[in-house]
Amino acid sequence: MKLKDRTAVVTGAASGIGRATAETLAAEGAYVFLGDIDEERGGPPPPS
Repeated sequence: MKLKDRTAVVTGAASGIGRATAETLAAEGAYVFLGDIDEERGGPPPPS
């Protein structure tokens, strides 16, 4: 867990590169704050 107890802010996190980035940061142990204007797809990622 390289990023344990670190915080990241990811914009555009509902899809594409933003979502992949958010998922990777979370998998590495970071607290991730997500932002996007797409309310329909802006929910939490599915469990791994």
